[in-house]
Amino acid sequence: MKQSYRAAGLAAVSALAIGLSLPARAQNITIAVGAQVTSLDPHYHALSPNFAVAEMLFGGLTTFDSSGRLQPGLAESWKPVAPDTWEFKLRPNVTFHNGKAFTAEDVAFTIGRVPTVPNSPSSYAIYTRAVKSVEVVDPLTVRMKTDGPYPLLPTDLAQVSMLDSETHANATTEGFNAGTLAVGTGPFRFVSFRSGDRLELERNDSYWGPKPAWSRVSYRIITNNGARMAAILAGDVDMIDQVPTNDIARLRRENRVQISEKDGLRVIFLGTDQTRDGESPFIQDNDGKPLPRNPLRDVRVRRALNMAIDRAAIVARVMEGSALPTAQFLPPGTFGYVPGLEPARPDIDAAKKLLAEAGYPNGFRLNLSGPNDRYLNDARIIQAVGQMWSRIGIQTQVEAQPWTTFVARRSRAEFGTFLSGWGTASAEASSPLRSLTATPSRDKGWGGSNGGRYSNPAADAKLEAALTELDDSKREALLQEATRLTMEDVGIMPIHIQKNVWAMRPGLVHDARADELTRAQDVRPAAGAR
Repeated sequence: MKQSYRAAGLAAVSALAIGLSLPARAQNITIAVGAQVTSLDPHYHALSPNFAVAEMLFGGLTTFDSSGRLQPGLAESWKPVAPDTWEFKLRPNVTFHNGKAFTAEDVAFTIGRVPTVPNSPSSYAIYTRAVKSVEVVDPLTVRMKTDGPYPLLPTDLAQVSMLDSETHANATTEGFNAGTLAVGTGPFRFVSFRSGDRLELERNDSYWGPKPAWSRVSYRIITNNGARMAAILAGDVDMIDQVPTNDIARLRRENRVQISEKDGLRVIFLGTDQTRDGESPFIQDNDGKPLPRNPLRDVRVRRALNMAIDRAAIVARVMEGSALPTAQFLPPGTFGYVPGLEPARPDIDAAKKLLAEAGYPNGFRLNLSGPNDRYLNDARIIQAVGQMWSRIGIQTQVEAQPWTTFVARRSRAEFGTFLSGWGTASAEASSPLRSLTATPSRDKGWGGSNGGRYSNPAADAKLEAALTELDDSKREALLQEATRLTMEDVGIMPIHIQKNVWAMRPGLVHDARADELTRAQDVRPAAGAR
């Protein structure tokens, strides 16, 4: 039986990681981030800013390094002991912030809690759904049984923060957000949180791993690009993420700041309403009257919209080169990337022909929604797409709104078409396939972020097979087939892969992450810096 290449030799890496511990320095850092932290409950809302905070306060059995490679976390090692059973050996002498020891009982409790969190807008249950039972072998050994072979369990569990079975026995999301339950095993402890404003943390001197350089962290939420830039240039903050693309070139010449960057794993894409087969309140004919059927259910219409998008122009003019045009979920070199599946050049005439074949020779009216404070240039992107669609006869009403409003409406399927993004920490195509385009299923934990309710049974079948295939080469081929089927059917319309750019004051060193997470433990003073 061939194990996942990500699981090989990890016990040795664990010992190395501990040996690289940095000396703790009694210093403070202020970091400004450009996206809202929507909850401190690490199992409530699967969102990159929340992941970043969870990794400062909590910890998972496994984790990812800055390039998306799986590494040991609270588990020192893991292995399959049967085709349907994984065994995890836990790290000894780990304690929660309240001093309680971390044991296998806490693992079992956490796995049980994840799918029970109420009102989750994007559930973490997708990462625990494969676990059918948990056996506590001894305080530092836990076994998880799956329904047949499941190679991705160690990868999935990197997304699941471990909780204390006593402290969090009846935990509520409100309790986490109030701070009373924000108790984990992470490198920082909770101090205070003002939603939409800032999170204050202090170093956890009992942390099991490399000690962070900072005694105090002020994690500020500044979603306005201009305000975030002004803060770093004025020296009010030490570091910012989501550097506006039109400021990158200027900052490279600026002696008050330095740039940290890395090619990312986040795809920016457009989704379409697949929920309604009949009338849609978000689509009308050119006179503003309802159409008897939702045209977005017709693949010819989706292909027409897709081929009208000039991705190269968006990357060059809107993103100013800080992105990679794409026609699939992930960039080259990742697990499940499909060679040869490249973005096509825009073809207005062919798009109009497809619309005519579908019965819409004169087009129709459509709304395109998206956030205006979540992704780099998100509002500008939807404006550009709206103009491109107008060239094929689609009268597009563009609607940009704050992320918190947008994500709530997206979960209720209140859009005709919408812009969103997905960051894949594992650098593997199974993540977006399960979350973005798999047929929504509570039983399987699929489609948690499938805002358009798209469904493709043929692609689902390939994904299902991949998730039980222990041979990496065969599993990758299945993921590639699932991706190709989804993209041919225009399950979503990928636009580009973001590049991740941070700006920080001189004298800092930053381990830039492909998954774009902004974490205080990834920043330290440069050697000799004060």
